[in-house]
Amino acid sequence: MNEQENLQYPIGRFQAAASYPFEQTKEHLAAIAIFPHNLTELVGKWGDDRLDTPYRPGGWTVRQLVHHVADSHMNAYIRTKLALTEDVPTIKPYDQNTWSQLPDYSLSVAPSLVILSNMHQRWVTVLDALSEEQLQRPYFHPENQQRVSLAEVLAHYAWHGEHHYQHIYQLALRNQWV
Repeated sequence: MNEQENLQYPIGRFQAAASYPFEQTKEHLAAIAIFPHNLTELVGKWGDDRLDTPYRPGGWTVRQLVHHVADSHMNAYIRTKLALTEDVPTIKPYDQNTWSQLPDYSLSVAPSLVILSNMHQRWVTVLDALSEEQLQRPYFHPENQQRVSLAEVLAHYAWHGEHHYQHIYQLALRNQWV
């Protein structure tokens, strides 16, 4: 990987597996459960100067990343509930770059950190109660025309949280903020 790709994908790109053993899914669940705490510990006391710093040239600011993660994980939570209550529901995609330009992305990160903490508590409660069979329940993603199992959703969002955490953490290391 070149330097730009390392900055964009500090833990590599997400690669879906053919299947997810139940033990691995529980590890993904643990990562999802702890993510809001870790993110809050990292950025919760940062001032505007740090929050408004892009994590890479041409990339979103830390503030935008935090708000994006809240939006993305809220969508994942709703999609999880749809997959559990409907037969292969078609989910609604959204344009994350356009969302990042909306006025709420200029707010303090505090509301998004609170959303993440509270919503993850609910999401993890639902996910932790699922059987191996329920983890295979899919939704249909129209952008890539694929069915996505809840086990894959857990893997993806465990990766997604760490992916964005590392964007911010690596920025903090480069700037000697940690």
